[in-house]
Amino acid sequence: MTSSSSSSSSSSMGNRIGVLERISIFFGRKPKPLPIETSFELPSPLPTWPEGGGFATGIIDLGGLEVCQVSTFAKIWSTRQGGPEDMGATFFEPTSIPDGFSMLGSYCQPNNKPLSGWILAARDVTDDCDALKPPTDYTLVWTSESSRIKQDGTGYIWLPTPPDGYKAMGLVVTSTPDKPDLETVRCARIEYTDSTENQAWIWGPGKDVNTDGINVYSLRPKDRGIRAMGVPTGTFVVRNNGDGLGFDIPCLKNINGSHSSMPDPDQINALIQAYSPVVYFHRDEQYFPSSVSWFFENGALLYKKGEESSPVEILPTGSKLPQGGSNDDEYWIDLPRDEAARDRVKRGELATAEAYVHVKAMFGGTFTDIAVWIFYPFNGPGKAKVEFIDVPLGRIGEHVGDWEHVTLRISNFNGEMKSMYLSQHSKGEWVDASEIEFFAATNKPVAYSALHGHPMYRKPGVVMQGSKNVGIRNDSGKGKDSMDIGARFVVVSAEYLAAAYEEPAWLNYARKWGPKISYNREEEIRKLEKLLPGRLKGVLERFVKSLPKEVLGEEGPVGPKGKDFWYGDERS
Repeated sequence: MTSSSSSSSSSSMGNRIGVLERISIFFGRKPKPLPIETSFELPSPLPTWPEGGGFATGIIDLGGLEVCQVSTFAKIWSTRQGGPEDMGATFFEPTSIPDGFSMLGSYCQPNNKPLSGWILAARDVTDDCDALKPPTDYTLVWTSESSRIKQDGTGYIWLPTPPDGYKAMGLVVTSTPDKPDLETVRCARIEYTDSTENQAWIWGPGKDVNTDGINVYSLRPKDRGIRAMGVPTGTFVVRNNGDGLGFDIPCLKNINGSHSSMPDPDQINALIQAYSPVVYFHRDEQYFPSSVSWFFENGALLYKKGEESSPVEILPTGSKLPQGGSNDDEYWIDLPRDEAARDRVKRGELATAEAYVHVKAMFGGTFTDIAVWIFYPFNGPGKAKVEFIDVPLGRIGEHVGDWEHVTLRISNFNGEMKSMYLSQHSKGEWVDASEIEFFAATNKPVAYSALHGHPMYRKPGVVMQGSKNVGIRNDSGKGKDSMDIGARFVVVSAEYLAAAYEEPAWLNYARKWGPKISYNREEEIRKLEKLLPGRLKGVLERFVKSLPKEVLGEEGPVGPKGKDFWYGDERS
């Protein structure tokens, strides 16, 4: 019911070859296989999770409406143009739906990555059996009949017409102009639905492609976070040049607000051991992570505004740090005063560093987000690229205290990791599990910490912040040093479990983990300009002045709980 799609999916796709492909095969030129023609599976089978509660039982109750996650599909229609990397997209219907459950809509995915998605099916278990009803009719939203695209047959996209008091939960795709059967899908009663927004672009016009201006997007709940109850269904929406076509596709809603499908402490520990990331550091890295207690024990000082001449030492647990409040600049943490001690603490202590884990309910308790936080005592200086010249940025980019994280998104239907978020300065990116590098033959994802600034990336190399000609270099690679998160971690918070975990005092310190850096930015820029030919001096100056404070390193950061995505969803 919730396994990755198997050979049945591949055979379904192989049985439907478009006219152009048939011609190519006739002349001995078989088209190159698309990534989507391969089904993704994690490198290792899922472990047997500790028993208890509703986690990984396959079915989640949303309050009289039960849902399951289906990831076996039969291909309906596809195109080989448009969309990401101009590879087209493929539209599917779910197969192997359990008895008593109904399809809510069709599934669609870009062709540029392996088939790895899922879609929800639903079963009505209310006393009146009125949570779900079939549509009363269908409206043709779009057809590819007149589109000049490379396609496998012809596609037709239909919008179900819901009964009064109900909403259509997804679109239905067919390969013929005949309306789908009314029993194909179910519509949900309005109180079981919530509003959505576009998530990722799936398909739309490519170069020299006529698709009547439509674009296809995946959907996610508009309101997301530990208190939000919206549940994504895995369906998609069609827009016309970015505008709606007169309809919206909602998501489901957990109306009982229960977190009964979330993992208990034993299951959390098993999940972390199964999916704990391995973080690689650049070969030239000088500033490594440490545990928070090591940072405090080795001379970190707490400063108070107006009393800067008499900072106080911080206890290893942070128990005397001011609690609550807000980031009001009244307090901040800094390195030891002694220069030798400062230099030593800046470099961290990788051998005893530990990760700090925040476990939170996501999507109405149908997913678990495991946010893994890493603390660095110091963020090193950056390096800019100005056309063909690399320029060390001196003090620009330096700051005390650096919090970085990755988040693992786990399906509560079966405990499978579906995606990973990597923090990158003030934002980051979500990466599908099919695009992740895994450590050896395990299900442990790999992340690369970039040199000095420590943003996280899914693969080694250089990522430019800015343009390809002028920007900050983020260099990452597989050096000799790495950090296995599963070896040393502490679960510091899981709000849905109430008192199961005691939050450390330092977590509720709401002020900055580093002081404001006082330096003359203009003077620093002039130093840099001496390294550049005349025509590039102004280019660098304009770029540096455009950078936000968190990139320039002019202020120390707040701790994990001070980030707005502590309670909400990650920013990408």
